[in-house]
Amino acid sequence: MAALRLLPLLVLLAAIVAAFVFGVPHALSWSALGARQAALTEAAHAHPGAALLLYVAGYALVVTFSIPAGGVMSVAGGLLFGTLLGAAAAAVGATLGAVLLFLVVRLALRPLLARCAGPLLARIGTRLERDGFSYLLALRLIPAAPFWLVNLASALVGMRLLPYAAATLLGVIPAALVFASIGAGVGGVLAAGGRPDVDVMFAPRVLGPLAGLAILSLLPILWRRWRHGSHA
Repeated sequence: MAALRLLPLLVLLAAIVAAFVFGVPHALSWSALGARQAALTEAAHAHPGAALLLYVAGYALVVTFSIPAGGVMSVAGGLLFGTLLGAAAAAVGATLGAVLLFLVVRLALRPLLARCAGPLLARIGTRLERDGFSYLLALRLIPAAPFWLVNLASALVGMRLLPYAAATLLGVIPAALVFASIGAGVGGVLAAGGRPDVDVMFAPRVLGPLAGLAILSLLPILWRRWRHGSHA
């Protein structure tokens, strides 16, 4: 039974190794996007429905395999589908990939971790049952930790699937909108062999509002703690 639980994880690890061996990260680089943007744009215009589905599926696989190409994929969404549709497709793809990785890790490794650190996980689980959505939403809004690391940690500590998926979807939307808006006007930069200025995500005018949203997402936790302290 334990071997069956490990099988999805082994398949995932094999797929990740194969993706890196066959150069998938290079194929998802800025230079590759610039070289193929004309063909990709033409295909998206000719077959919009199929292109959108393939994009969402591709984004989901990138996240599931933890390939560091989220920025390229999000900008590509804006380039191919415009700001709003591109951002929506990126958010859905990222969420689907995060959920798939979450399920695989939880199925394979959560039971093993529970045997090694059961009491600790029980205490963490009690807190996550109440506050997990707010904590994860704050992490998603402010990229304080790598996306893949947050996915793994959430699965291992026992966060429930529905709050995890909801917090992920809501948390990635603002960044997806920023990246897609960059992509919607970046065709000339890519054609000239340049790289979009994705560091704008860390500019005060963008990071400030995201930090504000993250703080707002933590207000329910702070409020409960204040009430508990005031009644102690």
